[in-house]
Amino acid sequence: MSFGAADRLHRSAEFLQLQRKGVRVQTGHFVLYAGHAGRGDERNRLGVTVSRRIGSAVVRNRVKRRVRECFRLQLRQNLPDAVSMVVIALSGAGEMRSPAINAELVTGTVSLVNKLGSKRR
Repeated sequence: MSFGAADRLHRSAEFLQLQRKGVRVQTGHFVLYAGHAGRGDERNRLGVTVSRRIGSAVVRNRVKRRVRECFRLQLRQNLPDAVSMVVIALSGAGEMRSPAINAELVTGTVSLVNKLGSKRR
């Protein structure tokens, strides 16, 4: 249940590939993309983008920590194997509490998994 370096998307090319070729879901405060990032392993991976418009560095880092923790505890087991996910925070995400972030991301992930399933057919 850990979240190490192998569980993260590192290169901007991986982020861009998911944004171009993956499925997209938008919730109230987040945009989620999911798809196969092409590394070949069976690991689910996460990339988080929080722009300066969200708030100060403290606020941005807090949002990233909360999204990673939600992925580690809840979202990872909802995704099919070898699916990577990108979460982009929208305005208002910096003021959200952890339970609200978790609820919104879980709802978005369920929609992503449904879209992924329908895309494969």
